Amino acid sequence: MIPFSVLSAIALWQHGYWGLLAPHFQTFGAGQVLADLVIALTLVMAWMWQDAKATGRNVWPWIVATLILGSFGRLVYLLTRRPASAH
Repeated sequence: MIPFSVLSAIALWQHGYWGLLAPHFQTFGAGQVLADLVIALTLVMAWMWQDAKATGRNVWPWIVATLILGSFGRLVYLLTRRPASAH
């Protein structure tokens, strides 16, 4: 997670938040990559919703984090997740 965090911080510092998204609207190929990311994150959020219910966690902070921070939201969720049997 540290290398991904460093890469993301450098990209955000150099280009800003909109600068990370803007290129995805310039070509169909880049748009496809963005669409793929949106689909993947939507599926992950659906899984997080079910998993949070099963483990007694509040899902909303993780949904918001995923919507704002992308993969960081789901990665931190997975890193802080406890198995359902532990509850």
